[in-house]
Amino acid sequence: MGNINREDILREARDRDIKFVQFWFTDVLGMLKSFTVSPSELEVAMEEGMGFDGSSIEGFARIEESDMIAMPDPETFRLIPWLTDVGPVARIICDIVNPDGSPYKGDPRYVLKRVLKRAADMGFQFYVGPELEYFYFRSDKGTEALDKGGYFDLAPADLGDSLRRLTVKTLESMGIQVEYSHHEVAPSQHEIDLRYSECLKMADAVMTYRVIVKEIAGQHGVYATFMPKPILEVNGSGMHVHQSLFRGERNCMYDPDDEYNLSDIAKHYIAGLLVHAREITAVTSQWVNSYKRLVPGYEAPVYVSWARRNRSTLVRVPMYKPGKETATRLEYRSPDPACNPYLTFAVMLAAGLEGIEKKYPLNDPIEEDIYQMSRDKRKLLNIRALPGSLVEAIQEVEQSDLVRRALGDHVFNKFIENKKVERNLYRRHVSKYEIDKYLPIL
Repeated sequence: MGNINREDILREARDRDIKFVQFWFTDVLGMLKSFTVSPSELEVAMEEGMGFDGSSIEGFARIEESDMIAMPDPETFRLIPWLTDVGPVARIICDIVNPDGSPYKGDPRYVLKRVLKRAADMGFQFYVGPELEYFYFRSDKGTEALDKGGYFDLAPADLGDSLRRLTVKTLESMGIQVEYSHHEVAPSQHEIDLRYSECLKMADAVMTYRVIVKEIAGQHGVYATFMPKPILEVNGSGMHVHQSLFRGERNCMYDPDDEYNLSDIAKHYIAGLLVHAREITAVTSQWVNSYKRLVPGYEAPVYVSWARRNRSTLVRVPMYKPGKETATRLEYRSPDPACNPYLTFAVMLAAGLEGIEKKYPLNDPIEEDIYQMSRDKRKLLNIRALPGSLVEAIQEVEQSDLVRRALGDHVFNKFIENKKVERNLYRRHVSKYEIDKYLPIL
């Protein structure tokens, strides 16, 4: 649906006899928000936007400056296939603006647009392809799995596989292209990989993806979760993000004469990600639970390094295939699927662009299993670890000029403020583990 304008949406709504249009937008934590507009209000809403109270949205305005406008982006208009009880229902994703029409600095979509403009000013288009993992459970009250499958297992009679196929069909009906899907390593864990596309469209797609996965599961009486680490002693769920920079049709990451087929741009970009990895982790892994996933032994990256074949590293560069120059890319492996995709894509891109602008040098790849290395060898090779907790991640991001510039002061401060609240709530919580272990002996 390229080059869609307001008149196209109004005509589509009339021709399809659409009964309601949901206006979607995202708060600072990546939670989807929505309100519904009737057809009689759609023309005015498309022209002027719809006002709402921003003081009730996490990370948005204070009470004394609460008036916000949700301005719909016509390019994002799609029918919602599961809402048909009263007739056709559509959704449209909104930018948040101030009453005077200027972009609202607390809008995560605007944050990403601003960093993408920086890339465009340097001559780049940014493409991403995320791999989102998730679990199916019997309910949201526990972690009872639907299956005992493992990586790439084929179980035709299994409910989880059926749900995944229905999810792919629904994604594609809403214009979101899927590359492939499969059962993941842990029981009842699945993955659907979206075909790479322009970054802003992909962030919108990730938000839609999470809604669809949960909706299809709920329709069949089960619960889908993007919680990074819901089960002890099995793999958690990640969101590995493949990314590349283009100029027109040319992939700027590729160099046929380089040992690794990587251009200087690609090397500087990777170096930027590695140099700033610890700073951006609070954004890419934003929950207390995220750090239960980022531990050795469960395929999640812990150490700041890069490689081609080695999946224990933070950045992996898939091997070049002859004739596939446009597929040259890197894979950043620490984000999890519960992040805010707008902010996560923004800080990764900002780190990479910083590396390009300042020509950061890239160290040699580490093809050895870093989990098995001694501490002394890691120190010799200057391999740092990612933050081990949300507390440590907050301490890193608070000092980061790069993240502050990428997010802008408003989102930067609101995000850290919220994460400190979460940290303090977690510190006061007494877990079942503590009751089971310490109450009988202390």
